[in-house]
Amino acid sequence: MSAINQAAMLAELEQVSDRYETALQANDLETLDALFWQDERVMRVAAKDELTGIEAIRRYRSARPLAELARERLDRHIVSFADHTAVVNVLFRRVADGRIGRQSQTWVRIEGLWRIVFAHISFREN
Repeated sequence: MSAINQAAMLAELEQVSDRYETALQANDLETLDALFWQDERVMRVAAKDELTGIEAIRRYRSARPLAELARERLDRHIVSFADHTAVVNVLFRRVADGRIGRQSQTWVRIEGLWRIVFAHISFREN
């Protein structure tokens, strides 16, 4: 049996990815925080910033404009490796302005729980 894209792992990752998406759109800071690795090495990178460390990510989230959170998921692609690492890519459209964006996340199972260790967000240029 291949250790890549085992059905049970894909199901877990779909569930945790859905949980992240729901928390993001609701601005549920507690859940968002819980889904990220609680470490100074965790990273979130976007066109306007590079955040390193959970504290920097928390500060960003607490100050960001809420109007930009609503989005429609257009596609999701998940690749899992064994039972401990995965990459989740989401293609989305912002409701407010119609911009198309991409979210890439590296998830690692840490102490039995899936956590985002690296996130990247970008938008297409029109």
